[in-house]
Amino acid sequence: MSGGWKGSDRKARLPRGWDRIRKQVLERDPICKICGVRLSSQVDHVRPKADDHSHLQGVCYPCHKRKSSSEGGKAAAAVKPTRARPAEKHPGLKE
Repeated sequence: MSGGWKGSDRKARLPRGWDRIRKQVLERDPICKICGVRLSSQVDHVRPKADDHSHLQGVCYPCHKRKSSSEGGKAAAAVKPTRARPAEKHPGLKE
């Protein structure tokens, strides 16, 4: 993952001792918890912003990327305002 931290403040938001926590999670979950096939190389938050070991899982890069992208898309959609046009009457119908 080249440049993953570039321009991001994510690293500053990690909990104290993250390197140790990450190592422990990857040792506990050597195989991706999502696909069950590839080796874990990333640590994923099962529950957002929860850094307790029980809410972290080892996952492979492709699964983590797909999961994070999906979660980001859902979060963006939740705050995106919708522009609903008022219902128009059909011009051929009498009122």
